[in-house]
Amino acid sequence: METIRRFDGVLELAPTAGSPFPEIAWGDHFFYFAPNGQVPERQQPYATIITKNYPDDDRSDLDQPDRWRLNIHVGRSAFIELLGADPRHEPVSVDFAAVDRVLPHPVHAAQGWISIINPAAKTEALAVFLLGNAHGAARRRATRRV
Repeated sequence: METIRRFDGVLELAPTAGSPFPEIAWGDHFFYFAPNGQVPERQQPYATIITKNYPDDDRSDLDQPDRWRLNIHVGRSAFIELLGADPRHEPVSVDFAAVDRVLPHPVHAAQGWISIINPAAKTEALAVFLLGNAHGAARRRATRRV
């Protein structure tokens, strides 16, 4: 997370108990390009860190101790380059609980999202690179809207 926090114009939304956000989101982190410090109204985060299973998203087995998942919006082209498959097609055989591997996001792959559970030696440098690209893409989108 420290790498993402150093990006220029990043806004980290990290809901906690007592915040106005749904309890299911407590403990998770959502990253936006928002140099004004305000969550963009019509923009999704470009990266998230999820620390638990969600009702419609449990294939990563995140309810186990010390497991978390980095999700990054990479877009269709990078998704194909990374995984060798079109994100619009349901993957045939994927272990969504595999650690330290680039995987299609179990729910949002069709929108160009990848995921990495507990990034470590095999994926850490790639994750930093992909986060930088995602942040840059979010910046370009925000600049076009102004």
